[in-house]
Amino acid sequence: MELRNSDVNQWKEALSLYDSRIESMSKPDLVSLDHFYCKQLPSIIHERNPNPHITTLELSKLMQWKLTRGKWRPRLLDFVSSLDEETVKCASQKAFKSLPEISKAITELTVLKGVGPATASAVLAAYAPDVAPFMSDEAMVAALGNSKEYTLKQYLVFVDKLQAKAKVSFRLTVARNGKY
Repeated sequence: MELRNSDVNQWKEALSLYDSRIESMSKPDLVSLDHFYCKQLPSIIHERNPNPHITTLELSKLMQWKLTRGKWRPRLLDFVSSLDEETVKCASQKAFKSLPEISKAITELTVLKGVGPATASAVLAAYAPDVAPFMSDEAMVAALGNSKEYTLKQYLVFVDKLQAKAKVSFRLTVARNGKY
């Protein structure tokens, strides 16, 4: 679907097809990993309020999910899996507390070995998807064209583009329906 599309019903339909698209990828463990990332992890993180954080095991599982749906890079999983529990907890707490300041939140997470802006965005999106979208290959192509530059600078451009789209879509929905 084109990012320019402003038909809310088409966006809702595309979202309703997400699970079947994940299943159709026929990648081992992707369905269960996706369920963990989309359904379980957000609840786990929020249950830790007022000090939300992730653990090394959760970060490893998130990395498995990310790599399974995209390009497999086993060294990244090795790096993340070997991180100290307290280091992961502290970095993720700082990142979540930094929101909505996305640049600072990403920077707090990228101190972890094996965690770049794309993985950091996945961590943040699990906690606050309305503020920090996941920097997936597909979303990057849809929002920015063929760009696959996984830097903080490019992520901020990506976030601005998606937030601008969300604002326009919200205004169109309100204008058409008189309410949201």
